[in-house]
Amino acid sequence: MDLFGDSTKRDRISPFIRLLWERGSTHEHQVIEELTIPVLDLSDYAGDVKEQHTWEAMERREPLIYSGRIRVDDLLGEPDLLRWEGNGYVAGDIKSGAGEEGLDDDATLKKHYGVQLAIYTDILERLGQCGSRKPFVWDIRKDEISYDLDEPQGKRNPATIWSLYQKTLAQARLIVLRSEKTHPAYSAACKLCHWYSACLAELESADDLTLLPDVGRTKRDVMVEQIPTLADLAATDVDSFISGEKTVFPGIGSGTLHKLQARANLVKTPGARPYLTTPISLPSAETELFFDIEVDPMRGFCYLHGFVERQQRDNNTERYVPFFADLVNAEEEQRAFSEAWQYIADHQPCVVYYYSKYERTIWRKLQSLYPDVCSKDDIEQLFDPSQSVDLYFDVVKKATEWPTRDHSIKTLAKYLGFTWRDTHPSGAASIEWFDRWVRTGDTAVKQRILDYNEDDCVATRIVLDGIQDIARASP
Repeated sequence: MDLFGDSTKRDRISPFIRLLWERGSTHEHQVIEELTIPVLDLSDYAGDVKEQHTWEAMERREPLIYSGRIRVDDLLGEPDLLRWEGNGYVAGDIKSGAGEEGLDDDATLKKHYGVQLAIYTDILERLGQCGSRKPFVWDIRKDEISYDLDEPQGKRNPATIWSLYQKTLAQARLIVLRSEKTHPAYSAACKLCHWYSACLAELESADDLTLLPDVGRTKRDVMVEQIPTLADLAATDVDSFISGEKTVFPGIGSGTLHKLQARANLVKTPGARPYLTTPISLPSAETELFFDIEVDPMRGFCYLHGFVERQQRDNNTERYVPFFADLVNAEEEQRAFSEAWQYIADHQPCVVYYYSKYERTIWRKLQSLYPDVCSKDDIEQLFDPSQSVDLYFDVVKKATEWPTRDHSIKTLAKYLGFTWRDTHPSGAASIEWFDRWVRTGDTAVKQRILDYNEDDCVATRIVLDGIQDIARASP
């Protein structure tokens, strides 16, 4: 799209994306400034001049080059780091995020980091300047993560990052030559892209299969030759594609195919209403707490725990109770967490509703950081299904179907008639707002965050009430 799309159809760059760029650049410079080893800094140069200085530096065998530029054939790269290792240069990148994904015991290399490092390594090899196929990342924790490009990615995935890079490079070349046309696929990650509106319009015009929940690019691509559109999926005899428990579509079982057809029928039927796929049973208490937290992932800081409290299912009793960390430090984070924990304790017995596992995950991390607030058992007891409900995973996904293209809290609450006060509400936007508040102390920005958090809590209540209405209407 950047090469061939109509630039007039681009969305504006979101403030959150600009924040990521700024934070990444600032982090890079801080890392370089703190180095105690010699480094050649080429960040003041650009284009061909930077490239010439990089080549001259490599010819001199500079031990560490920052912000270089290397080129060969049709390949161009700007690695953050080039490090001489005795027999050649090894490329590295400075990242303001974790160098791996997943938990420590099951951490894996990030494929997109690996492909980025692989192109630098490929260029160095073609220039005769490569020391090894083991480039590296310096991550936010200042750890060095080695990316062995020739190592199989796992027991179930024997492919190497180098082979993934070769496939990606081949596809990129075909796209550049216009021998292969790319097709958009709807996903949550797309919402921050400057081509989001243009791609969404194309998807809607094509009646694309990825406009169904849980149909991503992979499922779409194995089905699209025989079932091109949502209308086709709704109308087709899916049993003709089924043999036993399997279908002709790799990775899609018979149960999944029937479920996807039911969803297609729902979204293609005018006036269709959501329905239960299985009976639901929710805990009961006079006090209900609708819970939502806000976190700055770049600082690794949980700064807001918000609750909307309701008594006896009477919306007139609703009140918003926030616990906000007014300074970015451990003491304030602990205080806000402790006060939120005490608030829940003071309102027992109650039922706590939240949307997805994020709140539970973050509170587990906070408990490990601040064990004086509560114990591990306390956290597990709080999030036990007998008194807490994850509306997304335990109810929406397991027991309901909706005539919507996804099951996010924003989509479902808006479908049920709720409107956020902010014109651009999103978790990503709230991160940018918090960063602005930290830098400026602007009370209006803080209030914007609080309003957004309150609306998220109310939206959770809206979805609960909607589900209960659906249950009452079910035969």
